[in-house]
Amino acid sequence: SGKGRGRYGRGDGSGGNLDNSIDPNAARPGGNNGGTFGDLINTLYRVDGQSYPAYRDIESSSRGWTSSSSSSVDAASFSLYVGRAQADPFARPTRCRIVVPSSYAQFPGESYSTKIRAIALSDYLNRALSAACIGLGADQAAGGGGWSGAKGGDIRIEAPGQNVLEQSAVVVDASGNVTVQFAINLPARGRTIQGNRAVEIFERTLPTLVKQTLRYSSLNSTKMQHHILSVEDQEWLRNQLEASGLVAFVANGAVLPRASGADDKPMVGSAVVRFESPPQLRMSFVLPNLQKTIEGMGIRKGVTLIVGGGFHGKSTLLSALQVGVYSKIPGDGREFCVADVRAVKVRAEDGRAVSSVDISPFINNLPFGQGTTCFSTEDASGSTSQASNIVEALEVGASTLLVDEDTCATNFMIRDDKMMELVSRDKEPITPFIHKIRSLYEDNGVSSVLVIGGSGDYFDVADCVIMMDSYTCLDVTARAKQIALAAAEKAASAHVASSSQRFGSIFARCPIGSAYKPNNKVSVRARSVISYGDIELELGGLEQIVSMSQTNSISMALQRIAEMTISSMTLSEVLAQLDVLIDSDGLDALAPGHFNGNLARPRLFEVAAAVNRLRKTGNMVQKK
Repeated sequence: SGKGRGRYGRGDGSGGNLDNSIDPNAARPGGNNGGTFGDLINTLYRVDGQSYPAYRDIESSSRGWTSSSSSSVDAASFSLYVGRAQADPFARPTRCRIVVPSSYAQFPGESYSTKIRAIALSDYLNRALSAACIGLGADQAAGGGGWSGAKGGDIRIEAPGQNVLEQSAVVVDASGNVTVQFAINLPARGRTIQGNRAVEIFERTLPTLVKQTLRYSSLNSTKMQHHILSVEDQEWLRNQLEASGLVAFVANGAVLPRASGADDKPMVGSAVVRFESPPQLRMSFVLPNLQKTIEGMGIRKGVTLIVGGGFHGKSTLLSALQVGVYSKIPGDGREFCVADVRAVKVRAEDGRAVSSVDISPFINNLPFGQGTTCFSTEDASGSTSQASNIVEALEVGASTLLVDEDTCATNFMIRDDKMMELVSRDKEPITPFIHKIRSLYEDNGVSSVLVIGGSGDYFDVADCVIMMDSYTCLDVTARAKQIALAAAEKAASAHVASSSQRFGSIFARCPIGSAYKPNNKVSVRARSVISYGDIELELGGLEQIVSMSQTNSISMALQRIAEMTISSMTLSEVLAQLDVLIDSDGLDALAPGHFNGNLARPRLFEVAAAVNRLRKTGNMVQKK
């Protein structure tokens, strides 16, 4: 998700500094008022017409303002916590937290009995809350009238996308309590508090949202249960891949094309071609919750090529695989298109920074004696960036590489016999990927799925070749092998363009914690851009980041790494420690007490990739 209706806007996302002395939403000393909801309403009436800073009187970081259903038959039961009140109507909105006790929410225990069910229920409630907010018009701010006109009054709740992610906007805990984190633009006219409008929000709108969306009796229980069980079945299917010898599975009937490049919803209309597995690759599973047999294409471990003409669906299939590491909402069309949780999409990224990476498996003997066993640069080429991306992914445990030749450096992927005859091997520092792909699997257990449209030499090293023909999927492995064999028999000399070589070693690296201190200047400008200190951290090459909320979490994880890293801890060890922290304390562990509802859990691969792209001298050292 990104900017838009019902989300944080105003440019910089909701990532931010962890230093409470800087963060505009951290509670001030003494900013911990509280009492009954009646006390809150009386406070709002009291500050009506006062200057905007008087909103500080509603701050309540831990005491809370309590609404009890015992006070009225129609009253909702919850506690409201208000973070540091915004300094003026143009500042970042005021973050708030609502906690609904399980005794009022009354969700059945089986709906949150496992971690994945709790995540799925939280996701469902987040969607219901966001939709209700929009339906009530509560996401609309007052505007117009210039400086002295009415401003604010809108409630901002993170709106999820097509993927089901662990997030911080709505969280159901192990006891069935529901925590909601959101933001409110406190209403004003000019810089004067509009207490009556604030009363409307706090006394009417918020309780209405709680009653409509955070209580089991108010929701469609059939839809809610289907959502939870579908997500759990997707997770179950993903967990079957390893034992079945697969790296991915694509269900028959899946809708892989999206509405557009800017709209992740499924394509609709008569032109949609639903996916159908080739008979030779068909497999089936019985889903434990939905109790139905699902058939589809199993992509086995090893080297798989996706071939076909331009615009016939090759990249569309690969795109479905790269987000197959996440579960989808019912109706997305890709619900049961699942991939190895350790699958990483790699590509060339001209201009990215690289720090202390051993790229010698792919690149050696650079001009002027530049070494490649501990390679660093502020401006990587296409080939050195792609080599770095692969080695970095392997360093933190990637077991499947997803590659699309359209986003690769050509000289990194292949060097044909004619070119090798003209430019001798001792003059070419690059060992193309095709020479390493077999040993990568046979020696290291790392599979590859590649979209290839321009080089038949990859037929020699492939285990399976899939053709996309007008979005119809065909198994053409036998024909591809026949072509490769016939070409080899006709060749006057030995064919070496696809010969295999040993991959080489992967060396662990240690992040230097002090290099990741941002000097209290962090903001998330877009899903792919973090302003980190004086550095613009570009994440556009990380195609498996699917939400700006994940980028917000990455910005905070980087700051945590600055605090957590000790001498000789490898990047993998630091990431494992971060994983344990989030497992234990949730995403709020990244920014305790900040009431940040704009966080979603990123994979550790994307956190590692952000660490690796920071343009900071000496941020990594190889572990010897």
